[in-house]
Amino acid sequence: MSYHKKPSITVDIFIYNENKDFILIKRKNNPFKDCWAFPGGFVDYGETTENAAIREAKEETSIDVNLKKQFKVYSDPLRDPRGHTITVVYLAEGDMNMRCADDDAKEIKIFSFEDLRNIDLAFDHKQILHDIFDYLN
Repeated sequence: MSYHKKPSITVDIFIYNENKDFILIKRKNNPFKDCWAFPGGFVDYGETTENAAIREAKEETSIDVNLKKQFKVYSDPLRDPRGHTITVVYLAEGDMNMRCADDDAKEIKIFSFEDLRNIDLAFDHKQILHDIFDYLN
């Protein structure tokens, strides 16, 4: 048995279309209740991050996604007020017309990068969105 503290692992999913419009969910729970965020959540024990991303996208958006790329890992120990959490970010495509807020999502909406100035984002998702914007453009 290990006595070392270990960070939690999460996934965040950037679901987008050919116009680079993307989906965010409004969080139903704390932390960051009522803020916009990527669909995502904790990786279950014994689950791959890829399967967690597909599961979390479906649970929160009702969309079956096709993961296109593992984008980047974000590991700042202060990124989540609940404790040290490492997130694996995936770029994914899916039928956005099938979107429906569910599970931990209070609301779901399609945004464009031009909307970034007016969005109150959870965690470090603004930085992640800027990194994705730089990557896609």
